[in-house]
Amino acid sequence: MIKTRDPALAPIVAKVEAGERLTFKEGMALFDTPDMNTLMRLANLVRERKHGDKTYFVHSMRLEFTNICYVGCTFCAFAAHKGEERAWDYDADAVVAHVGAKYEPGLTELHMSSGHHPNRPWSFYPEMVGKLRAAYPELQVKAFTAAEIQHLSKISKKPTLDVLRELQAAGLSAMPGGGAEIFADRVRQQVAKNKVKAEKWLQIHREAHSIGMRTNATMLYGHIETLEERLDHMDRLRTLQDETGGFHAFIPLAFQPMGNSLAQNLGKTDYTTGLDDLRNLAVSRIYLDNFPHIKGYWVMIGSELTQVSLDWGVSDVDGTIVDEHIAHAAGATSPLGLSKDRMVKMIQQAGRLPVLRDAYYNELEVYPAHIEAAD
Repeated sequence: MIKTRDPALAPIVAKVEAGERLTFKEGMALFDTPDMNTLMRLANLVRERKHGDKTYFVHSMRLEFTNICYVGCTFCAFAAHKGEERAWDYDADAVVAHVGAKYEPGLTELHMSSGHHPNRPWSFYPEMVGKLRAAYPELQVKAFTAAEIQHLSKISKKPTLDVLRELQAAGLSAMPGGGAEIFADRVRQQVAKNKVKAEKWLQIHREAHSIGMRTNATMLYGHIETLEERLDHMDRLRTLQDETGGFHAFIPLAFQPMGNSLAQNLGKTDYTTGLDDLRNLAVSRIYLDNFPHIKGYWVMIGSELTQVSLDWGVSDVDGTIVDEHIAHAAGATSPLGLSKDRMVKMIQQAGRLPVLRDAYYNELEVYPAHIEAAD
């Protein structure tokens, strides 16, 4: 039995060891405890119960086909207005060409999320997906956050479920988890008041799951939200996962404080601390008992802390990415991408077993647990 220095954790330890679900109050006790060692051990217990030492990553490419966006989220440093010098806007053929220019052998996932373009017609989006699938049939296209799906519903005048079905028919494989931010209305009004509302975000993911499309879920933390609002966010996701079982992974996203009005208005220039990042990952692994994976997004917390996070409940470290711009526009100091070999070594150096996966979490290759010694 895991021993704890915090008496408030003793009944929680017993429940986690017995595989029982925690209440909201018990989840808050995890956020409040000073006993970080017990928190780590509980999260690792859940992680290893589900996956052992296996740690997943994908050979992926990130592509943002436009940064033009009318939504105006205060935390965003990525979006541009039409006509700005830094704006870009690729048509479908240019998207295919950009993939070709960055393509690497063995790529299995193309991850696309972009701005809400004010003028692109609905027909552009299934056309783009179709052309990508025709040019690169081996690539699984994971694209369009729930916020983007709502935008496409508006411009197409179609229900969101119909939008999802038509994109799926064009070749869309899965949806990313972006646009969730924090579900609490108090926060949403200040950071993303023109973006998809919390209940609509959840509805769109429910619809995606209903047609067999697996998705992820994110949470943006480290700005103006309270710990209670973080846990409320997780609680709503846990409830939907009970209903559908359609989420692959939960991905906490650390707020990046550069180049956005939210940070400027708060006078915030500091990044989230490693302690906050690890606590957040551990709480999510313990509380989200029905999520297969908690993902440590190395782009936002760095590869070194991502290695540490593998003992704090994380079983997925995202992917090679190749060329990321959204987080880096807001000050992320990580590389734009990592090689497959670097991903494998990062996991091995942390004492875990690297597993190359695809967008559906099919295991493509299991690597040795230890780095091969040089001759």
